[in-house]
Amino acid sequence: MLFRKRTLILMLIDALLINLAAFGSFYLRFEIFGHIPAEYYQTYYHTAVVATILYIAVFYIFGLYNRLWQYASTGELLSIVYAVTVGTGGTVAVVYYYSAVLATFPLRMPNSAAILLWLVMVFLIGGSRFIWRILQENVFDRHVPGSQKQVLIVGAGDAGVLAARELKNRNYRDGRPIGFIDDNRQKLKLHLLGIPVLGTRKDISRVVKNHNVDEVIIAMPSASGESVREIVQICEKSGVDLKIMPGVYDIISGDINVNPIRQVQVEDLLGRDPVSVDLEEVAGYVSGETVFITGAGGSIGSEICRQVAKFNPGKLVLIGHGENSIFEIEQELRAERPGIDYVTEILDIKDREKVFLIFNRYKPGVVFHAAAHKHVPLMERNPEEALKNNVLGTQNLAEAADECRVKTFVSISTDKAVNPTSIMGATKRTVELLIQNLDRRSQTKFVAVRFGNVLGSNGSVIPTFKRQIAKGGPVTVTHPEMVRYFMTIPEATQLVIQAGAMAQGGEIFILDMGKPVKILDLAKDLIRLSGFEPDVDIKIQFTGIRPGEKLYEELLTAEEGITSTKHSRIFVAKPSFIDVGLLEDLTHTVRERGSSLTRDEVISLLQTVIPTFRKKNTNAVAK
Repeated sequence: MLFRKRTLILMLIDALLINLAAFGSFYLRFEIFGHIPAEYYQTYYHTAVVATILYIAVFYIFGLYNRLWQYASTGELLSIVYAVTVGTGGTVAVVYYYSAVLATFPLRMPNSAAILLWLVMVFLIGGSRFIWRILQENVFDRHVPGSQKQVLIVGAGDAGVLAARELKNRNYRDGRPIGFIDDNRQKLKLHLLGIPVLGTRKDISRVVKNHNVDEVIIAMPSASGESVREIVQICEKSGVDLKIMPGVYDIISGDINVNPIRQVQVEDLLGRDPVSVDLEEVAGYVSGETVFITGAGGSIGSEICRQVAKFNPGKLVLIGHGENSIFEIEQELRAERPGIDYVTEILDIKDREKVFLIFNRYKPGVVFHAAAHKHVPLMERNPEEALKNNVLGTQNLAEAADECRVKTFVSISTDKAVNPTSIMGATKRTVELLIQNLDRRSQTKFVAVRFGNVLGSNGSVIPTFKRQIAKGGPVTVTHPEMVRYFMTIPEATQLVIQAGAMAQGGEIFILDMGKPVKILDLAKDLIRLSGFEPDVDIKIQFTGIRPGEKLYEELLTAEEGITSTKHSRIFVAKPSFIDVGLLEDLTHTVRERGSSLTRDEVISLLQTVIPTFRKKNTNAVAK
């Protein structure tokens, strides 16, 4: 009812404006004579009636009564121009048709009057719409006291405009933008949304001091990690609060859905480009299929669930060993995407009979295998469990997939599988060989996807550092020179799903991890982002490299080379030689006496398929 009342009021206003425009077009045409000649009054009256009816009908069809004009922009202005053009053309056509065919006497409408009608209509209709936005921005908003917090926005581009408007849309409760910072010197001293560009990043400290800035918002979604880190360090020295505007891609994709302006996180300092996913290609092999996801309650597995659910699988089977984590991801998915058929299976992948049972029950088309024991020090203390779960569990899943003629089987691997020095890494390399071997005799496309550490995953370094900082330190780092490759969880899982779409069978896909990051630098960045100074407020303590760890990880073995794919962030490693007999002996031994294997026996078994494992390696610091 409220909408109908609003529409009726707008139509009445437009009717008055249309008649005013019709009169104005004739008045302006004959202004040189000081009055409208009597013979044109009949034309004016008919024009006003026809124009009122036609314009309102056209405005309704063009949706001018269904817009919020306080947010009007150039798009709305163009809609007005198009509607007025159609309405004017229709009015002139009707008047001339009436004059030529129906009228008992001719109606005389000068061509110049028709042009003037169009101009006056655009002016009056456009002005009436935009006057509301002008009042909203310059009158009504000024009565909102808002916050006295002074905000400086770094980045005078699209994201900067978005940040300034975000503050305005909150009625300035979170602060008022007093200026922009931008490294493009051509923008200096110019104004954006009425807000001046005050300098480059080198001027941040001066601007903060001169304008009493309380908070800085970084609005540079395409900036490199080094640039963001530099700005963060400048702002920290200035003693201001610091926030960041995520990339518009993140907002559109749904990764950020509550508050676009947020605190700076360590992920922002990596400066990674957004992942581009070929939606049609992914949908082509996931949509409508029954999809299995093992380890569905873990960090990687749960994110694969979220990403796959976007492509409308026919059935999504969530497989995991821990009931609480599976329950949580199931509840989240049912709330977020209720239209999908979800099934949960609590399952130990070492249970071969149960594995084959659920594969034959649901007949999956696609499998993402993310279940694994992954903690390096823990697996050093429990080597037989790493061998049983990672190798034997994967073999159970892979052979069940082969029997059920699954179309695509994607196994999650790790950079620790390359020249492994840890038990965990060696088992994952064995899994890669097992997958490649099975692909050679199966109709199922078996592939592995290899990538490095994932920021924020369960048991990863970031949550550990955060807990240590919350307790006041110390933050423990194993070695000052230790470096690792890092990806965000959504970044890794999107590339995993994309790699599955590209699978031909037998590939080891390698994800572009960017530049390796020093763990020490990561610790210092996180301490600063928490509002402290490293080694002043929060101590950093070196604890020594743990058993099985390397100073640095690699993405390729010595015999592997890589070839590019059509995706710029995904590469393929060349297949390695596989001694099938030795691989079968290993899996047979694990199946027969896996729980009773000693540590030395586990190492010896792994060395049969990975000759370089636990041999002399300068990168392997701890045994």
